[in-house]
Amino acid sequence: MLEKLFNTIRPAIRYCISHPAVVLLTGILLAAGSVILALNLRIDNDFSKLIPESYASVQALEKLREQVGTINEAAVVIQSPSFDLNREFAEKLIPEVMNMKNRTDGSPYFNRYEYRKDTKFLEWNALWFATEGELNLIKNFLSEEISLARLRANPFYFELDEDAAFADSLGNELKQTYDELIGSEYPISADSLTMAIRFYPSGSQTDVQYIRQLYNDLDRVVAGVAADYGSAEISWVLAGRLLRTLIEIDSIYKDVRDSFAAGTAMLLLLVMGYFFYKNYSMRTGGKTSLNIFLSELARLPLTGLIMALPLGISLCWTFGLSWYLFKTLNIMTSTLILLLFGMGIDFGIHFYARYTEERSEGAPVHDAIETTFMTTGQAIAAVGITTSAAFFILMLADFKGFSEFGAIAGIGILFSILSMIFLLPALIVLLEKTGFLKTNLPVQHFLHNGKQKTSGQGPDKKTITVLVVILCLAATIWSGWLSRNIDFEYEFGKLEPVYEEYVRVSQEARKVYSDRKTRNAAYIIADTPGDAVSIRNILLKKMEQDTLSPTILEVEIFQDRYPFTDWEQQQKLARISEIRDQLADPFLQLSNSEQLEILERAASTNSPVALYDVPDFLIEPFTSKDGTVGNLVIVYPAVPLSDGRNSMNFADDLSDILIDNGKRYHAASTSIVASDMLRLMIHEAPRMVALTLSFIIFVKLLIFRSIKWMLLALLPLAASFLWLFGLMDIVGWKLNFYNIVVLPTILGIGDDSGIHMVHRYIEEGKGSIRKVLRSTGEHITVSSLTTMLGFAGLLFSTHPGMRSIGEMAVAGIGLMLLASLVLLPSLLYLLEKWSDRKRIKNPKTRDIILQE
Repeated sequence: MLEKLFNTIRPAIRYCISHPAVVLLTGILLAAGSVILALNLRIDNDFSKLIPESYASVQALEKLREQVGTINEAAVVIQSPSFDLNREFAEKLIPEVMNMKNRTDGSPYFNRYEYRKDTKFLEWNALWFATEGELNLIKNFLSEEISLARLRANPFYFELDEDAAFADSLGNELKQTYDELIGSEYPISADSLTMAIRFYPSGSQTDVQYIRQLYNDLDRVVAGVAADYGSAEISWVLAGRLLRTLIEIDSIYKDVRDSFAAGTAMLLLLVMGYFFYKNYSMRTGGKTSLNIFLSELARLPLTGLIMALPLGISLCWTFGLSWYLFKTLNIMTSTLILLLFGMGIDFGIHFYARYTEERSEGAPVHDAIETTFMTTGQAIAAVGITTSAAFFILMLADFKGFSEFGAIAGIGILFSILSMIFLLPALIVLLEKTGFLKTNLPVQHFLHNGKQKTSGQGPDKKTITVLVVILCLAATIWSGWLSRNIDFEYEFGKLEPVYEEYVRVSQEARKVYSDRKTRNAAYIIADTPGDAVSIRNILLKKMEQDTLSPTILEVEIFQDRYPFTDWEQQQKLARISEIRDQLADPFLQLSNSEQLEILERAASTNSPVALYDVPDFLIEPFTSKDGTVGNLVIVYPAVPLSDGRNSMNFADDLSDILIDNGKRYHAASTSIVASDMLRLMIHEAPRMVALTLSFIIFVKLLIFRSIKWMLLALLPLAASFLWLFGLMDIVGWKLNFYNIVVLPTILGIGDDSGIHMVHRYIEEGKGSIRKVLRSTGEHITVSSLTTMLGFAGLLFSTHPGMRSIGEMAVAGIGLMLLASLVLLPSLLYLLEKWSDRKRIKNPKTRDIILQE
């Protein structure tokens, strides 16, 4: 089938041979246009973009962003010799920052800020904003204090340590609750020399260009205000969770850029070194020649050009089309340039190596190109189409980490095939015509032209081959047994790098505030304040029932602190009145306790507090962009959500909340989205591997039209896959969110070696194992090494997740190469010997074998 296709398109390669400049120029112009598109590609690290928009968690998160806005802040941390100077600087800075406009559309950068709290108002009305639990705590504390005061008034009373300890514990808990509610008037450190102002953006928290522009403009504004002060007076740093997003994306860009630069350099050096060795050996026949050495050394840059130009053009096409289809790259597809460079250069190695072999046999340029196109070109196409189709199967996945990875990888490989079987020949012909490339130099043949004789192969060789096969089989069985122990890394924290710059600035910010509690919170947006109360009650009931594995620490709504209805307001005033009565107890009146004085001020409220009198810092966390108050439910986790299993359990507790009026609600949180992504990925990964493997088997059957050759071509793939699992258990590697995409990738890539080896063996015929190893074996060794080097750039990544991709890919492809060069030839050899034994037993074929 493939041969018919190539016979049909043979006129196309003849056109490339006769019009090389036109073909090459067309490819370059298309690449130039693609580069313009590709330059618009951006990396998006938003996990919510990796799962379908139909997921309830994604819809809830999007609703939160639309109605409430971003929960990540930009912060300015100020340091000076005095609190007064910090305050003066902050009050000059805030109006300047709030007047900042987005240069793109003129909209304000920030919609609110946190700076000063009206603590005086709260000190005199604190109990009005106390929750039911906090009021109970105060009541219990006062009851205990009254009891102790009465006992202490008895001259015969002997105080026990347990009594005082219990009272102290209630007092400490009360103080902590009071401090959390009232807090400091200004956001300052303990020594008052550091102050932090938090600004909340009105724009996207995932648009990297927007965030970068925001911080650049913020830096300029702060620097402008600071110019009025001496450097010895004021110092400042920019901080905030929003900065972490920017640093993370910049780190990924740097990792990809550095990995690609290192990988490309190593790849080209390896390829140039290989062809230097190959051409030098062919021209000298294994002897030494300084002139030939210098001649081949001078041709190295030309070899690099021959490999790099067609490949570079195909990469431009790929990422130009990627921008048109997806507009952004995710953290997985951002590594594809390394994969496509390593795989694409494989096709060029096979084509150019076969072309030089044909030229070394004396074939003219046109004939050598056409012969290579009709032989190796078919193998390249078979491998490439199979591999790209295997990647395209990933597009069936709902998880976009798989589907977009498969789409871009499949497109890139197809473009690489087109480039290497059409543009590469055009480039070779053009260079041959202009005299820059000379491949018809005299050579000394060291490969056997005919079939290798088998009569000299003694029993020792057979014994060694049998031993190799047994060892490989034992390693496969052992690896299959060890694969039972492969675990998944659920701890997200272990897959993230330590961003030193962010750690430095966040340490300064932590002197003033911590977002540890709020950054992992989940949010539920109710249609009405009444629904928010119903949701709160359901979650509180769930907390009471879940005693074995609780994931919810606290549920908070504005109504807990501010009573909305007249009845609720009167109830709260009655509770406050009860506490005032306790404070008026004669025994407590004798005490001069500071805590009691604070409580007397806090219990001063005699009439309802109007909503418009509530301090902004209390009401804003529960206010939507449209001004709606009281419809937001905040849920704080009781478990660390850096563990994916905890995230999934937390998400289960907050999913599909059905209230009495029949409405269903879902919580919004990046952790909940991450848990859905994790479930989807774990569910789909085995299915994608199975579909990819099934497709590879189907295509091999179409190519070879034989179960025997299909199984032999599949052997390196199957064996090395199991070896990889065994190696993972030995070295302690785990599957994770990042490297799991490598599994179907290795299947797609690893399909190459077996097809090339078996295809060339069938072409050369029986007795050609040594020649196949010396020729195609060399080619697949270099091509596998190039793919490994492409991924090896990730081994130097500062991102543990991306580094794990490199580790697994390098190990998997390396084991694939080992199986192709050791296990497959050994089995082919044993099959030849077994076939010879059968033919010797047959009188009709005995004489033919003896003649061989």
